[in-house]
Amino acid sequence: MRVTQEQIQNHNESVAGSHERVFSALAEQIGGQGKDVKKMISQIAAFQVAVPSWALGAGGTRFGRFSIGGEPGTLEEKIEDVGLLHALNRSSGAISLHIPWDIPEDTAAIRRLADEHGLVFDAMNSNTFQDQTGQNCSYKFGSLSHTDAAVRKQAIEHNIEVIRYGEALGSKALTVWLADGSDFPGQQNLRKALGRTRESLEQIYEELPADWRILIEYKPYEPNFYSMVIPDWGTSFLLASKLGEKASTLVDLGHHLPNTNIEQIVATLMMENKLGGFHFNDSKYGDDDLTTGSVKPFQLFLIFNELIEGFKNTIETLTADVAWMIDASHNVKDPLEDLLQSVEAIKTAFAKALLVDRTKLTEAQETNDPALAQEVLQDAFQTDVRPLLREARIQSKGAANPIHLYRDLQVREQLIKERGTQTVATGL
Repeated sequence: MRVTQEQIQNHNESVAGSHERVFSALAEQIGGQGKDVKKMISQIAAFQVAVPSWALGAGGTRFGRFSIGGEPGTLEEKIEDVGLLHALNRSSGAISLHIPWDIPEDTAAIRRLADEHGLVFDAMNSNTFQDQTGQNCSYKFGSLSHTDAAVRKQAIEHNIEVIRYGEALGSKALTVWLADGSDFPGQQNLRKALGRTRESLEQIYEELPADWRILIEYKPYEPNFYSMVIPDWGTSFLLASKLGEKASTLVDLGHHLPNTNIEQIVATLMMENKLGGFHFNDSKYGDDDLTTGSVKPFQLFLIFNELIEGFKNTIETLTADVAWMIDASHNVKDPLEDLLQSVEAIKTAFAKALLVDRTKLTEAQETNDPALAQEVLQDAFQTDVRPLLREARIQSKGAANPIHLYRDLQVREQLIKERGTQTVATGL
């Protein structure tokens, strides 16, 4: 299914009057604060967030999975679904693939299909946390850190294979997340495991094309609960620093212990030029994979506040230096609606961070005035920037209200008619 420009135009015309009233009022307010409204709209419109191929189907837990019907059963259908999202919000112009879940049979054809939908391929994701059919060695006790050189060789070769697929598709980055670790004290020599991981990553790094990056993800627990080989940003940063300038840290918002100050991590990585990208999601307890901004919108805003400060308010630098990806998979929402909401939350936090009065905030910080600092941040955070996002979408020929149009067009019902109720997205 595709959403046509005519359908979008009809939708936008139906809300034009009410939108124009609230947008004009907000634009006047922001302009009165010395902000360039046209520049802000341009920055918001240019901000793209990659959609992961694995988030397009219903998620699940070890207790069960509840299909919603109409899920994409092939890579081609996944690209079509991301194209549908991008047509609606004009902000999801990239797809992030997971190998071997998304191995293209014909890379040239897949690339042409993505181009038809206005999509590019973001970071490629390797998978050494599952054993695949016909696999010679098991990852039960690790992959890049395994005690057995044959297992490490297999995992290294898989990552290199992912790079080759990415080259053919036009991607420019490899994301590595390791499930490696241990469940019991004494099970693993912690120092040697990290050393083997470094050696394995060095071999992968040597195979990176000149214009590629490797993004090293971290996680404090799960699937192992005593230790993870790369448990935190510091270990990721250490490995990235050892590898070289093409290696950096990927921050997954769910991969932290409760109440971790993620914005401080982001600031430190920016200072060291090692912030590679984000996996956006939200959490209440741990790696919950909830809709971005659904639980902690202020934290998301604070992260973007640090980003805007660190990159000096330039969308060009932000988009060139950082990979923006969603990593969520929930089992009670329509995944496409969930993704539309996540992108909206990310861009809302970005827009609010653009509103922060940097001069006043710097003054508050330099004069040790925490009350003033709070006022400055709250002035921006409490501003309803949704009219700005709508205007940016309208100017980009997207839908003023993507989820409203999605439901009005009964997209899920149409997908079920086309694909049936039993299809399951690959990898889930």
